[in-house]
Amino acid sequence: MQILNSKDLGTIIRKKRKELGLTQTQLAQLSGVGLRFISELERGKESARIGYAIKIASNLGIDISAESRG
Repeated sequence: MQILNSKDLGTIIRKKRKELGLTQTQLAQLSGVGLRFISELERGKESARIGYAIKIASNLGIDISAESRG
């Protein structure tokens, strides 16, 4: 799935967290962030700090890559 906005990223993170059998609380503890942040990230809230979002994706084994468009 291509990530075009914060909702796309949140959807991918939620799906992977559930695949790994983690609760939001467990993921928050693993990533060193608060539960509220995980909840807002998964809902696609745009104020989510990108550095934390990338760290969480990495902790879940999600590869985030960037490609130049045309």
